[in-house]
Amino acid sequence: MEFNNNIPIYIQIVEQIKVKIISGVLCAEERLPSVREFAIQMQVNPNTMQKALTELEELGLIFTERTNGKFVTKDKGLIEKYKAEYAKELSEKYFENMLGIGYTKKQVLDYLKELKGEEK
Repeated sequence: MEFNNNIPIYIQIVEQIKVKIISGVLCAEERLPSVREFAIQMQVNPNTMQKALTELEELGLIFTERTNGKFVTKDKGLIEKYKAEYAKELSEKYFENMLGIGYTKKQVLDYLKELKGEEK
């Protein structure tokens, strides 16, 4: 995996897993790989992986069943809440970038409408 050196690795892993959960790649109640398996997949130290999973658990996106492992939350409302927050964050970044290159808000909206029309 390629990680950004300016952001702690565990935070980047949290974000990657969060996106997998809100996009449905990881489904509600799905069992997650063990810490070791996940660490191998992500090519990180198991301690880093554990820190990321602890953070996800604090966010409520995963939970631990004592002898069965870690699972994606059952709370679909919470998943939708994080999805809406992420969509807002992406939209704000998009608008900020477009305004940064000289577009007005109206031009950005017109551009999006134009793009949507191209899909038809």
